[in-house]
Amino acid sequence: MKKPSRSENQPPYYVSSRMQYLRDNFIHPPFDYEHEMLEAIRFGDENRAMDMLRKINELEAAVLATYPLRSKKNALIASCTLYTRAIIKGGIDPEVAFHLSDTMILEIEKIGDVERLMHFEYEMLVQFVAMVRSEKAELPYSHIVNLAIHYIREHIFEELSLQKIADVLQVHPSYLSDRFKRETSSSITTFINRRKIEESKHLLTHTNQSISEIAFTFKFCNQSYYTQLFRNFTGMTPGKFRAGGVNRS
Repeated sequence: MKKPSRSENQPPYYVSSRMQYLRDNFIHPPFDYEHEMLEAIRFGDENRAMDMLRKINELEAAVLATYPLRSKKNALIASCTLYTRAIIKGGIDPEVAFHLSDTMILEIEKIGDVERLMHFEYEMLVQFVAMVRSEKAELPYSHIVNLAIHYIREHIFEELSLQKIADVLQVHPSYLSDRFKRETSSSITTFINRRKIEESKHLLTHTNQSISEIAFTFKFCNQSYYTQLFRNFTGMTPGKFRAGGVNRS
């Protein structure tokens, strides 16, 4: 039996769109440009981030909707999503990052002309970078504790432990545990679990994933343990939180 070719597996609208792009000589911006810009955002480097955005905008933009205004809005919303993930990697609390993202998207939708959207694109970038810079200024801990916190935030969906983090940072677990508890007033295990619970709130609020799936996503041993931790940190179950039993402002 003949195996279908890659092109035969593609939906018709993708094929026709791809052909139009080729006819128009359109090429998406180099991935390196995007990667460098997101890394600059992650580290709070406004000058480098703005420079890369200008380079990207010198290229022809993709058409993401029939009308130019809607197309530009869609492009900015996509960028907003990428920026949000970049600042979470940079150490911003996920709930804070997603709140900024929601605010930016609402602002994008209010704007009624393409020229204003073009200006807002740079304003939005500055807002995301400013949040990373603010976070860096607010971390009063030692270098080793800051490294541990950033590692936890970047690997929040993985199985995390004191031993694993100490191995990554190349320090003795007892030393890391003592420094972390002394400076943050929290054990590293409690800090990890609190971060996982905080990030899981976004999935409860904005996705249809089941509670058991969310527990699995954050590498909790089972749903019961996740529910117990959620209640310990928030005073309610994940189900009650999802149903709207908390002020999320």
